[in-house]
Amino acid sequence: MNYRHLWHATQVTPRQVCADYDAAMNNTTLLARRPALLACLSLVMATLVPAMAQAQADYPSKPITIVVGYPPGGSTDLTGRVVAAALGKSLNATVVVDNVGGAGGAIGAQKVLNAAPDGYTLLVGANNEVAINRLVSPAIKYSWQDFTPIGLIASQPLVLVAAPKMGVKNTDEFIQLAKSRPGRYSYGSSGVGTSLHLAGEMVKEQAGIFMTHIPYRGVAPLANDLVGNNLEFGVFVLSSGLPHIRSGKVVALGTTEKSRSKVTPDIPALAEHPALKNTDISTWFVLMAPGKLPDAVSAKLKKALADALQNPELRSKLEASGSAVAQGAVDMSKFLRDETAKYQRIVDFAKIRE
Repeated sequence: MNYRHLWHATQVTPRQVCADYDAAMNNTTLLARRPALLACLSLVMATLVPAMAQAQADYPSKPITIVVGYPPGGSTDLTGRVVAAALGKSLNATVVVDNVGGAGGAIGAQKVLNAAPDGYTLLVGANNEVAINRLVSPAIKYSWQDFTPIGLIASQPLVLVAAPKMGVKNTDEFIQLAKSRPGRYSYGSSGVGTSLHLAGEMVKEQAGIFMTHIPYRGVAPLANDLVGNNLEFGVFVLSSGLPHIRSGKVVALGTTEKSRSKVTPDIPALAEHPALKNTDISTWFVLMAPGKLPDAVSAKLKKALADALQNPELRSKLEASGSAVAQGAVDMSKFLRDETAKYQRIVDFAKIRE
């Protein structure tokens, strides 16, 4: 909270309110100071509380910044920019995006947590920085409970793919091949501890197969090695994998959510195979605020997000990118708790640590 702004708004300065306390400090005894101090504190609270309430009622009265913890161009950045435009319309405010890349989104997330809890600095984050990073890296000190969750924006399945040289066309052939030569094959992801990595380990756990994980620094080098037949298998976010799948440069084996994606109804869900029936993992995007956000501001943001998610332009852009827009209100605490428990199980199984 910007207290200097509040003092200015009430036209009362701390020196004016606490003049009696300043005078009392010249007394030599604590007992003489105490009444003046109490009177000062009472006046301060009487001045601050209405001003704080007014500031919340006037929200938003200045531009809002949405932090995205990745460079421009990725799925989280796209989601952040689409949401920023729709929120701006819902709130009748200027909403800008600030890309703060690094540490798998954690630097951007920490920036939001360090900001004043006034609703003017928000995070559009994915499961990596919100829930997974803390499970795999001791350097991450925050958890999702440190935020004020505003709402779920959208989710997007991942997709397991094979390089053309492997000759496998479906999940059954993939499992048979992997089981025939344990440890012979590798799969790639965009990095250790990402949702793509966890999806690969979930497949290994459920199918009872062993493959080596190869972490890449992003999706582009992963795609290059798959297309060039230098890697056997890989996991993509659906939107990143689609161009390579549609061009025939990689073979889609299955998506990672319980049901087929509406964007790619021709690609089966991995869960359709009996050995992978419990496969259910995706990349999701949420709107978060710093902890201890005032209820009045939180309520405005939740309503604004709900309105934004009904915006036809937002829905069209996110669905075109492969995302499914959240439907209705979501109990965010339960959602984040359940997702984190799922990731913890996979992390423990694969002994993933950075």
